[in-house]
Amino acid sequence: MVVDGKRIDITHPDKMIWESQRITKLDYIHYLLNVSQYMIEHAKDRLLMAWLYPHGIAGKKIEKRSVPQSAPEWISSIFYKNKDRMLLNDTATLVWAANYGAIEFHVPFDRYDKPDFPLEMVFDLDPPDDASFNLVVEVSLKLKELLQSLGLLSIPRTSGSAGLQVFVPIQPIYTFEKTRKITTFIANYFLEQLPNQVTIERVVSKRGNKLYFDYLQLWRGRTMPVVYSPRAKRNATVATPLTWSELEGGIQPAQFTMLNIMKRIEEKGDLFKPLTTDKRNQSLDEILRFIEKKM
Repeated sequence: MVVDGKRIDITHPDKMIWESQRITKLDYIHYLLNVSQYMIEHAKDRLLMAWLYPHGIAGKKIEKRSVPQSAPEWISSIFYKNKDRMLLNDTATLVWAANYGAIEFHVPFDRYDKPDFPLEMVFDLDPPDDASFNLVVEVSLKLKELLQSLGLLSIPRTSGSAGLQVFVPIQPIYTFEKTRKITTFIANYFLEQLPNQVTIERVVSKRGNKLYFDYLQLWRGRTMPVVYSPRAKRNATVATPLTWSELEGGIQPAQFTMLNIMKRIEEKGDLFKPLTTDKRNQSLDEILRFIEKKM
């Protein structure tokens, strides 16, 4: 296969990766070719972490950040803190990584050339179980209203697993410490308002049947799945941006898979645009002033 002028020999193209959906390795690579422009716009110049599943998607994962010795010299990378780190800056690198064994693609919130300044704020809403997405919807809609009252546009996105992430595009001029002030303030507000539904307890066994309102993931070195990245889940689900009206109408994360995402993008466009190609650089100055007065 030739991608961006680079020859990539696809090994074991007929290998079944998502058995229940009958998706082979070659099917998977064709999917990535279709969504690569959107994935790259999100991942560009962010240090890549690829998740490999050498024993199948039900097996143990291996996290890969550094360029493997066997990688061709042309893959996108950067020498960062004494290591040759992978970047997802072009389609050839994406296809090479998939052929190498990467199933999931994750990136941090900042770029290597401007570390410590996140490009977005993100709230990660994690339900107690797969059957509690209605709780996620209820809390996320309240979060959207709160953010709207603060003058902030937000974009909901399925994680590709059981939860939902709410992205707020921001000017990349605020440190992680500054954004942590805001996410902490909002998380504590939700804990106060919805004590029977929400927890900020990191230890899973102590959460009970409450939704975990994760405000701590937004930090240096931590990551989120790249938009439209497949997940190592049985149904080949994908991290999918949504509209708020879709959430109000009632959807389930399992609806959005590698088999239907391209049709969805053709119909609705790329709903992640306010964070990528049509970046909304929203100011946090007023909110920070308000919070700092309260403290």
